[in-house]
Amino acid sequence: MIGQARTFVEYVTNSQRGTQDNGRKRFIVTDTLGLLLVVCVMAASVQDRDGAKTTLLSAYLLTPVRIIYADAGFAGALVEWSRRVLATTLYIVRKAPGQMGFAVIARRWVVERSLAWLTSHRRLARDYERHSANSEAMIRWAAISTMARRLARGRPATRPGPRLLEPAG
Repeated sequence: MIGQARTFVEYVTNSQRGTQDNGRKRFIVTDTLGLLLVVCVMAASVQDRDGAKTTLLSAYLLTPVRIIYADAGFAGALVEWSRRVLATTLYIVRKAPGQMGFAVIARRWVVERSLAWLTSHRRLARDYERHSANSEAMIRWAAISTMARRLARGRPATRPGPRLLEPAG
């Protein structure tokens, strides 16, 4: 469909859930390639659904995206709110019933990969910034750097194949 992209909302916390800490939550929206569309950084004390509302509102105002995939932690009244207020369809991606251990979940790996790309930048490994606006700027800067490297390469990234062990002697 023209003007629509499948995206995902996710967050990273610098503190444990339920604690009163001075950490930050990073909410991002990416496209299907993992390119950053929207980022919102908030205090760790902000509830996930409240942070998601701000992020979804930003995505609504800044992008033509109207179909968004979200983690199961964002289920509930947020789905109806996004449909009613933002005219945006919010699909909740859940684990398969009875799943034990780690398994790649469709559409979720895109944002997990994007977060891994972002945290590979030294400045984002720790929360050095005093203000959330500066932290958002650093995340955007890291995303721009990643996009520029991918464009400059001019071809898909390739990984070297497995190395065969050669017998000594």
